[in-house]
Amino acid sequence: MKYDIVLCGVGGQGGISVSVIIAQAAMAEGLQVKQSEVHGMAQRGGEVLAHLRLSDGRIASPLIPEGTARLLLAFEPMEALRYLPWLAADATIVAASEPVRNIPNYPDLAAVLAGLRSLPNCLVLDADSMAKEAGNARAANMVLVGAAAKHLPFPASRLEQAIEASFARKGEAVVAANIKAFRHGQEANR
Repeated sequence: MKYDIVLCGVGGQGGISVSVIIAQAAMAEGLQVKQSEVHGMAQRGGEVLAHLRLSDGRIASPLIPEGTARLLLAFEPMEALRYLPWLAADATIVAASEPVRNIPNYPDLAAVLAGLRSLPNCLVLDADSMAKEAGNARAANMVLVGAAAKHLPFPASRLEQAIEASFARKGEAVVAANIKAFRHGQEANR
């Protein structure tokens, strides 16, 4: 089994944290993991990209070849469009609908969202609103993880364990809000 994931967004959206949470869940399930990250200008709202490769066997490279990823997890809609070439023909896309307008000539949002929604196996969510409903406006990334959970090669319970471990030092309320956001995402993709 081989399962490749491209995670993309901009700095501050928690994309690298999500990559670590998925990797921890996969390792707890006994899978091999390789990860590669690009986040040079991330703290200034720049591009964030992670390649996450999961397998039950040896993984030679942390980089995903174009045309082979099984899942695109996009925390920003325009970034989702940028990484479509990395997807296999039958890949799944889970994307946030709310843009981060970090460039002066951000394209027309309606056109960006229409482009995403026209793709097969694409779920576009208002993850920001769902995170607020869950009690933590900063948990939009957990909403998206929840929506993607059923596509991952291990049980969702592994993700919940990894979320709990990741946020434990921030207190029970933060853990609970992130788990609730994760479950909101799961419900949105049933």
